[in-house]
Amino acid sequence: MEHVALGNSELGITRLGLGAWAIGGPWKWGWGRQSDQDSVQTIHASLDAGINWIDTAPVYGLGRSESVVGNALRTTAHTPYIFTKCGLVWDTSGNVMDNISASSIRNECEESLRRLGVDTIDLYQIHWPRPDEDIEEAWTTMAELKEEGKVRHIGVSNFNVDQMERAGAIAPVTSLQPPYSLVRRGIEEKILPFCLENEIGTLAYSTMASGLLSGKMSRERIANLPDDDWRKSSSWFNEPDLARNLELAGFLGDLGRRHDVIAGAIAIAWALLHPGITAAIVGLRKPEQVQEMVAASQVSLSVEEIDALSSFLD
Repeated sequence: MEHVALGNSELGITRLGLGAWAIGGPWKWGWGRQSDQDSVQTIHASLDAGINWIDTAPVYGLGRSESVVGNALRTTAHTPYIFTKCGLVWDTSGNVMDNISASSIRNECEESLRRLGVDTIDLYQIHWPRPDEDIEEAWTTMAELKEEGKVRHIGVSNFNVDQMERAGAIAPVTSLQPPYSLVRRGIEEKILPFCLENEIGTLAYSTMASGLLSGKMSRERIANLPDDDWRKSSSWFNEPDLARNLELAGFLGDLGRRHDVIAGAIAIAWALLHPGITAAIVGLRKPEQVQEMVAASQVSLSVEEIDALSSFLD
């Protein structure tokens, strides 16, 4: 699998990374029940297929995702890069809150190191820039953690240009993690050009629109999503957006059959075409999904296919 440099770092990452949001299981923004055994097997299969980085966060499953990743790392010979985040914390009742104070970030870092079972986090990211007025304190703390060797590189997630500029005035920003897909292209106008100009790597998430463009969704399946799956209340998965999105998924499926891949692989391949996108985060829950997604890194869309997709979107 192709490797690319991540921003201003020395990390050479594969163009696909394993996203560990869904393997956290049920919580406020969870994806329903998830087998830890399936999760570990999926991580192992992804690493065996050549993927060399995993993106997680402590809030995914309120610690469960990081713990599962840590368990998987202890039972594999692979040594992938580990990316995680800070800034979302929870109380004993499971209520999630924003907190990017210096003390909270330091505490989160120690807890993540413990759950993951590693000495150093390869990329540590601020999950959300909230509250906005604490960004300078937060980024100063992130830079200190890097100097102390707790983390190797520091990045941000869901930041706008102004917020990245403020952080960059304190210490260089290695990467941004933004949402990007065929149905969510807002970062193309300002954010991606800024990242390209300032050597900030971009790790796109939700390139398949949380599974909606995977080619495996139907009205019946969406209607039967468990109540603890956050997608059930998402506007993408409800009318009036649903009809349009399923039609797009169908078109991607038509293109996919030309390349012997599923619709989701085409959605990911399209996102990777943008020069501002370094790599894509792909959320997987079962080992049999791995090869379907790895195929996305090998799809070469023709000019005619790209034009046809643009016309369809228009």
